[in-house]
Formats: sequence, structure tokens, C-alpha cells
Amino acid sequence: MEIIKVKNLNFSYDETTPTIKDVSFSVEEGSYTTIVGHNGSGKSTIAKLLDGLLEKKSGSIEIGGLELNEANIYKIREQVGIVFQNPDNQFIGATVADDIAFGLENQQVPSDEMPKIIEQYAKKVNMYDFLDKEPTKLSGGQKQRVAIAGVLAMNLKVIILDEATSMLDPQGKVEINALVNELHEKSNLTIISITHDMEEVLRSDHVLVMDNGEVKISGTPEEVLSNEKELIDLKLDLPFVYKMQKELYNVGFEFEKQLELEGVVESLCQLNLKR
Repeated sequence: MEIIKVKNLNFSYDETTPTIKDVSFSVEEGSYTTIVGHNGSGKSTIAKLLDGLLEKKSGSIEIGGLELNEANIYKIREQVGIVFQNPDNQFIGATVADDIAFGLENQQVPSDEMPKIIEQYAKKVNMYDFLDKEPTKLSGGQKQRVAIAGVLAMNLKVIILDEATSMLDPQGKVEINALVNELHEKSNLTIISITHDMEEVLRSDHVLVMDNGEVKISGTPEEVLSNEKELIDLKLDLPFVYKMQKELYNVGFEFEKQLELEGVVESLCQLNLKR
């Protein structure tokens, strides 16, 4: 079932230069979609349009059966949450618990019900032991975990990650990617990730490749990565696993499942043993 439908979407920050040009796509409920593209391709603008932070020029956006417009904007935001790339810009509470509670207060959740909900989602993102800590004293990965917990606590249907790992160190990226994978596997949450990370593409169900405000390629990771020349022309690097798998295939190794890291590692071990 499609939870998001975008048709002939157009947007411009001014009256002369189109930023989003006649974009159409759909997102299945419970799926994990990555949107990739170089800087200025329009991918982060799409994220803000989906959450109603920007107003479209023309076309339509439908979320959960509701047209995204002025009349439905607050109902839409009861279904969709967004996590930005800089977690410091999202904190408003003095403690982690206060920050997770902020969205619940906006939803007018009774105060006596909040502690249980806060603890539930703090545990889900492995931040339960930090509830009394100041958000500013956390690591980058921990801050993003708190931001994600605040979105999850509002019981939303769609979470949009707008370059949520781009400002993190390698360990922070690993932590957040692992959390997103876990959410995808264990819930019916619909995840849309705006990303530069082509390795993340491999873990998603569907991929949109954007360039100059248009969707240039879409499909499963395997389908998208088969357009190797076009991706390179769009200044997008191929995932390391994909490139290694291709090299191994050229020397005689075959894989039961494409783009599977474990299979690539096993093949490398076999190759080393034959030496």
C-alpha cells in the first residue's frame, strides 16, 4: 500500500530558477527509501516539501490518504517527522527526557502518561541511561539517537532523515545506520533517508537518484546500481561492496544474492586460501 504519492511536483525558491521539476514517485508503507544525489540536486528540498516546511508551486503530495495542503498540514505532521543533519539545531530541552517530551507536549499527551512513553523510546534507541543528561554533552551519534527518539515517541508513520549522518564521525554513522536498520526490520515505520552515503543505498528497499531537481533513476538498489555509467556521470561513487563484488565476479566468483557483504567477504577468504 502506498503511504506517499507525489505527482508532477514543482518548486522554486525564487521566480526564475526551478529547484524541483515535475517530480513524481510513490513510497510503500513500511518501506525504506533512500534519495541520493550530489549537492544541489534537490533531495533535501524534497524532504522539506514532504513535511510541509516548504510550499509547493504546483503538483500534489498525498500522505496517508490526505492531500498536503493548508487545511491538512497539522494532520500530516501527526504522521510525518523529520530529523535534520545537525542535531544541535533540534534540541530545546535541558535534559534528554525533556527533549523527547517536547513532541508529546505538542500532541497534548497527558503528563502522567509521558514518563512511560519517554522511557520506552529512550530504551528503543539505547539512550535510557542518559535521560537526565544535558543533550549538548552527548556525542554526535547520541544526539541523533535522541532526535530520533523524539520523533518515534510521537507515534508517527513516516520518519524522514535529512542527511542525518553527514555531520557524524565514523562511529556515529555506524550507530545511526544500525539503529535505522533495526527500526526498518522490527517496525512498520516508513523511512525516507536523504543521503550521500551510497553504502546506505544497499540497505534500502527503493532508491531515487536526483539531479538538477529531477528524478533521473529509480528502482531497487540492484536496478539503480546497474546504471553504473550514469551514476558516475552524476558524480555518485559506487558502493565499495558493489565494486568488490564486480571484481570478484570477473575472476570467477559468483554470488547467490547480489550486493551481500557476507558473500563478498567469504569469497575474499576463499581467494586467499587458494593462494
